Amino acid sequence: MSERFDFTGDELAPAYRAAVDAIEAGDLVVLPTDTVYGLAADAFKADAVQRLLDAKGRGRDMPPPVLISVVESLDALATDVPEVGRKLCEEYWPGPLTVICHAQGSLMWDLGDTQGTVALRVPDHENTRELLSRTGPLAVSSANLSGQAAALDVYDAEAQLAESVAVYLDGGEVTGGQPSTIVDLTGEVPHVVRIGALSMEDIRKIVPEATTDLEPKPEDVQDKPADDKPVQDEKPAEEKPVQDEKPAEEKPAEVQDKPTEEVVEASKDEPGKPADSKAPDVRPAD
Repeated sequence: MSERFDFTGDELAPAYRAAVDAIEAGDLVVLPTDTVYGLAADAFKADAVQRLLDAKGRGRDMPPPVLISVVESLDALATDVPEVGRKLCEEYWPGPLTVICHAQGSLMWDLGDTQGTVALRVPDHENTRELLSRTGPLAVSSANLSGQAAALDVYDAEAQLAESVAVYLDGGEVTGGQPSTIVDLTGEVPHVVRIGALSMEDIRKIVPEATTDLEPKPEDVQDKPADDKPVQDEKPAEEKPVQDEKPAEEKPAEVQDKPTEEVVEASKDEPGKPADSKAPDVRPAD
């Protein structure tokens, strides 16, 4: 049966104790962060990580990030971190920045299909960082079912995850509400794969060369109106002559010429016929 603990006051000992016990037992804990509520498991227990993925309805192809308590833990879990990546971490940790790094090969963990990488973050939430200092690194994903909105309070998380979680830590409604921005540091230059609480402008203040596929290119925005305009201008020019010419062709052929020719021919061939006999010759022209 799930338990819920207040995680906002001065008496946090029961909450810490329950959360640590749950993590050590391989169970799941919901906790507040500076962005959204997270669903946490021991990063070094493969069965606990799998339990986290199952609770969310997510496959191993979407491994969870790992939360750590201090910046200094970066080198214990990651290797070949570029200097520009360190600058980002120094600037925005604790905070809504997740960095994807090459994982230390000696680590005995199974987060899913990581391709040898690990996503790391230090949350800007004092009580959660204290919990992390007691439990060690935690695999943490947003506390919601896959495809649903991330929980902003413990009750929303509980409504979605129910009894799959052993301990719910109630830190009130989170003030962030946006997920962290994710920067991949495994390539030649930092590449932003998700824009969240930190904008591209925030990232480029520290790393001007950072790239992303998530923002429109300036030349695309400028070219579009120019491409569309000629199409709108040409259509009336093509349609107008067609409308003007049709009446000119139809009027003399059907209304003026045919009746005149037929009446004249009838008069020449049969001059003795009365005027009434001319009517049938005119009607077919209508």
